[in-house]
Amino acid sequence: MAEPRAVTRRGDARLWLAGGWLLLALLAAIFAPLIAPQDPLAQDLMFERLPPFWMQGSEPGFWLGTDSLGRDLLSRLIYGGRVAFIVAFAAASAACLVGSALGLIAGYFGGWPDRIVSRIVDVWMAFPPVLFAILLVAVFGTGLTSVIIAIAIIDWTRFCRVIRAEAMSQARMDYVENARIAGFGRIGIMLREVLPNVAPAIVALLSLEMGIAVIVEAILSFVNLSISTDDPTWGGIIAEGRLSIHQAWWILVFPLITLFLTVLSFSQFGEGLKNRFDPVMR
Repeated sequence: MAEPRAVTRRGDARLWLAGGWLLLALLAAIFAPLIAPQDPLAQDLMFERLPPFWMQGSEPGFWLGTDSLGRDLLSRLIYGGRVAFIVAFAAASAACLVGSALGLIAGYFGGWPDRIVSRIVDVWMAFPPVLFAILLVAVFGTGLTSVIIAIAIIDWTRFCRVIRAEAMSQARMDYVENARIAGFGRIGIMLREVLPNVAPAIVALLSLEMGIAVIVEAILSFVNLSISTDDPTWGGIIAEGRLSIHQAWWILVFPLITLFLTVLSFSQFGEGLKNRFDPVMR
């Protein structure tokens, strides 16, 4: 009995640590005008490439240093979080809604709905996702809306495949047959019985997809295919930091750390929620 409790404690610790970082980053993004110490767009070449506060040559008020144009790095990271979380929530939610609905229908009903959805997923997944995203943004034009649409169009298949398998498994359970005997319709059984039992998988995938959306947006902004280059994004800061790595390592390292912790936290938070609320795991 001690081993399951130890696993539960580790899962809870992972859930709280990941949730704590995400909450901190989200609050910082929401209240960026109140928290950011400087204007993220203000340039001053007198302050270019200032080091972080603990290094010699730093200046008060620039906690993580400045970039090659004298812009405050901490303020740009905070404002860049706004773009990351908007894309994460909007794109992941759209992909989840479409993919989960199609996967649930295909997995529960089977037959020709399953064959049609499965063939569409196979064709969709034949395209390399990052190149497909770049192509879609190039077609739609740069901008936050285009990035969200591109990610949703690409990643709905991830939800569809997993939820289809989960729904197919649940459709064979005894409680589904009991609901049929009780006189419930097929749609009613799917929504009232099957959907709640695949919800933990949807939650875990949604959280994971948010992290993937953050990565894709960072890649697109890294190659200048996201929002305007004047606005701070984590990928844009990384692209600039790559050019200044030998003169100012902090411009590259801090956004990489922020991006890594955010994506990891999304993944661990989703797994923690699944383990906590999945009736099988409990």
